[in-house]
Amino acid sequence: MTLDGIDALVVGMKKSGMASAELLAGQGAMVRATDLKPLDELPGARPLLERLRIPFARQTPEVFQGCDLIVLSPDVPADLPPLEEARRRGVRVLGEVELAAPFLKGRTIGITGSNGKTTTTSLIGHILREAGVTVQVGGNIGTPVTAMVASSRDDGWNVLELSSFQLETIDRFRAHIGLALNVTQNHLDRHHTFENYAAAKGRLFETMHTVDVAVLNAEDPVCVRYADRTVAGIEWFSSRRNVSPGASLCGEKLVLESKLLMDAAEIPIRGRHNVENVLAASVAAARAGVDRERIRAAVRTFQAVEHRLEFVRQVSGIEFYNDSKATSVDATLKALEAFPGRLWVILGGKDKGLDYGVLREPLAARAHAALLIGAAAAKIADQLQGALPLVDSRTLDAAAAYAYAHGKPGDTVLLAPACASFDQFRDFEHRGEVFKQIVHQLQPKD
Repeated sequence: MTLDGIDALVVGMKKSGMASAELLAGQGAMVRATDLKPLDELPGARPLLERLRIPFARQTPEVFQGCDLIVLSPDVPADLPPLEEARRRGVRVLGEVELAAPFLKGRTIGITGSNGKTTTTSLIGHILREAGVTVQVGGNIGTPVTAMVASSRDDGWNVLELSSFQLETIDRFRAHIGLALNVTQNHLDRHHTFENYAAAKGRLFETMHTVDVAVLNAEDPVCVRYADRTVAGIEWFSSRRNVSPGASLCGEKLVLESKLLMDAAEIPIRGRHNVENVLAASVAAARAGVDRERIRAAVRTFQAVEHRLEFVRQVSGIEFYNDSKATSVDATLKALEAFPGRLWVILGGKDKGLDYGVLREPLAARAHAALLIGAAAAKIADQLQGALPLVDSRTLDAAAAYAYAHGKPGDTVLLAPACASFDQFRDFEHRGEVFKQIVHQLQPKD
């Protein structure tokens, strides 16, 4: 891609937008930037734009005029009317991942799915790093892909967590190894239908080549259908039956390429879903050249990702777990399945158009009560009414305080909101940090 001298507009000035602007400027493009928020409400944007001499304007229909290229940050909907109009004028509209693709050196492992992306991405990076492989990790986790270009190496691997928002606009971006962990309802407020959401994730496999490898969940019907949308070779993983080629859970043993990898009990992160994450990560690592013994050793030293079933503290016999990353109903279901019962579950936040009714049975079986917070509280209460006691807590600190006051030794307080965080927090990380601060301030009971 030649960017020298083109007029480029970057839409959205959070981390990805800022990294895109820097890459564009470094490639000689004439860059403008825009956002719905004023510049003073965008941390870090002003000094970057001033250093690069990039003009900024608040987002209006007019700012989309007079450009050859529009680069979208992941949180910007790709179907905005000004973008559709720009496409009709022949303007190229792409996302930050697609912008990075021609400049990213080395080979790429791309991980998508509704749940488990962060853990699996981090785990693959950990396995490769422990095996002495040159690797960097980023994408939807931590570092934007455009910010990884400068540090990418011809002999290295780029391990990328990729969301539907990032994948819906790719065209030439290529993963040499692509993983689909699972696809369940999420982000329907953005994609409008489940079919659109699943199709966006499927783009990862449509741009792969015949020499590449797609690693798919054999028990997820959407993931299985991705096999028909790619020319890549297919490998499977399953926690229910033996599959080949790929990795399986046979009883309580993980099998990779028909040979024993490890016992499930050796996995240091809790939850059956994390067994599936390890299976998927093991196939990817093996395809990247890591042998079974090194995979096993690395898995055994892996620590839970922050905000993902993260143990926070035990106080007065009550354990607190932070799963703020559980921003979908399916993620909350998986969190619930990781515990035998005696739960106080904190639910709520910004609704994403999801059905909370599927939580009724597992909550009734495992939880003392659901403590409801945020903008989605009323909808969740309506769909859970009668299944278990509901507490209208409104805020995170009130929910944690109620659970602690009513909890007994052996109970667990679980933050697994099933919602986005943007009604009361900057993002899910902020929500998780606030929860941990609240928990650490609790005083032991007399």
